[in-house]
Amino acid sequence: MSGETKQWVRACAASDIRTGEPKGVTLGGIPVALYRLEDGVYATLLVCTHAYALLSEGYIEGDIVECPLHGALFEIRSGKCRAVGTSDLAIYPVRVEANNDVMVEISL
Repeated sequence: MSGETKQWVRACAASDIRTGEPKGVTLGGIPVALYRLEDGVYATLLVCTHAYALLSEGYIEGDIVECPLHGALFEIRSGKCRAVGTSDLAIYPVRVEANNDVMVEISL
């Protein structure tokens, strides 16, 4: 879409994201899921591509998030659909700043 610009938006404090517990936030009207893996923090679209369900209510095993509704599986780092889902998840760049803020780059 023309007119959209990418912007870094504060999502939460890094300490608010726990390993094994997806966290849902809304940034600029976009529903985003945040995850902590052993190598950092990642962000994907919050809503499963198979049927409307929030991945923040899902389950994490390794680097895979499972949708709580029908068991769709997605790679957290890449958003790639591994089972059931109809398409890959959008992923968003993440950075953790020195003050512990988690910043996510989204299009506004």
